[in-house]
Amino acid sequence: MTKKRSRRRIIVMGAAGRDFHNFNQVYRQNPEVEVIAFTAAQISGIANRSYPPILAGSLYPEGIPIVDETQLETLCQQENIDQVIFAYSDVTHSQVMHIASRVLVAGADFLLLGPEHTMLTAKVPVIAVSAVRTGCGKSQTTRWLSKLLRQKGLKVAIIRHPMPYGDLEKQRVQRFTTLEDLTQANCTIEEREEYEPHLVVGNIVYAGVDYELIVKQAQEEADIIVWDGGNNDFPFIRPDLHIVLVDPLRPGNETTHHPGEVVLRMADVVIIAKVDAAADADIQQVRETVQQVNPKALIIRGKSPITLENPELVRDRRVLVVEDGPTTTHGGMAYGAGYIAATRAHAAAIVDPRPYAVAEIAKIYEKYPHIGPVLPAMGYFPAQLKALEDTINHAEVDVVIAATPSNLGALIQVNKPIIRARYEFAEAQTPGLGDRIEQFLTTIL
Repeated sequence: MTKKRSRRRIIVMGAAGRDFHNFNQVYRQNPEVEVIAFTAAQISGIANRSYPPILAGSLYPEGIPIVDETQLETLCQQENIDQVIFAYSDVTHSQVMHIASRVLVAGADFLLLGPEHTMLTAKVPVIAVSAVRTGCGKSQTTRWLSKLLRQKGLKVAIIRHPMPYGDLEKQRVQRFTTLEDLTQANCTIEEREEYEPHLVVGNIVYAGVDYELIVKQAQEEADIIVWDGGNNDFPFIRPDLHIVLVDPLRPGNETTHHPGEVVLRMADVVIIAKVDAAADADIQQVRETVQQVNPKALIIRGKSPITLENPELVRDRRVLVVEDGPTTTHGGMAYGAGYIAATRAHAAAIVDPRPYAVAEIAKIYEKYPHIGPVLPAMGYFPAQLKALEDTINHAEVDVVIAATPSNLGALIQVNKPIIRARYEFAEAQTPGLGDRIEQFLTTIL
């Protein structure tokens, strides 16, 4: 008879975000559990590090190793793992169950932790913005919302879904108010894509690793917290109003990805985004799905107008388009706002970057073959950022259209003019999102 172990042995599968949060909330102080390792996926350069002791807590004086997800089965068997906790986002339902099958065969149970066990509670009101897929337009909606709230005289703190790709101990609690703060924190392109636009419009941005501490600090200086979600994850903080975006440019994706379907079913308000760029039939299809899945949600249409600096410099020119990285990688989009801006500006040609891609960038195209003739703005670590720079400089084009929300020209040295494409949320109906926010504010003020 096998002797029962005093502590359950657990692996947490993640991508440097939800995994750390779930550990902090559920396992860090639990003496009945021993977390043997985190496994890492989706994000380059996350594996082969450790979750430091100061974050892991007193039960883990040596910290917790972070290993590549490819080692999952070996780890389960060698370490006699009892449970594997799945804790990352924007994966198809079938992918989740394929991973579950691997875990079960390796001898462990497979577990998902839900909102009730992992959400924090703030002392001030919280509006959360989530989406069913990466690239629906959460951040632009959050910025629009923050402007509206500030106009009402409210002090707003943006709490962003985690992106701790550097020194985890230093990133325990991050507070950004200026662009220089991002430089001091050595933020990656991916972090800058999310933080920069908020700072430009005057928002305070919180992010990091330990969200209990982050919420405690943010609620002391804010009248209201706006949760700016990442990927298609559900909020880390219990929302008083939950806004969820769906994308008619990807009809059918409302219920195909985890945990996107979860957030759709949680939503108080569903925004059908990008209606100015989508076909009427696709908008209607998405609306019908939302009504079926969450009949209690208020459905609102929203636009995502694209503006291009100096469009006359694009007309009849050969153009290289740089798109938002996550949207075109695990977000599944073949192209984004930059490609649309180039076509509308009558570029002579949108040049495929693949022939010019150096090895580090070529790996991205191999991993995500759905990407169209655009260049994802990848820069999770310095070598990848340099590879992005080299690829752009090798390309035989006249001009670069950069649709990444970060200022690409400030991060790399490029031998061609860079023209930025921007996109923001706009109301598409009356009454719209602003009216729903006005109603919400009457309940909290």
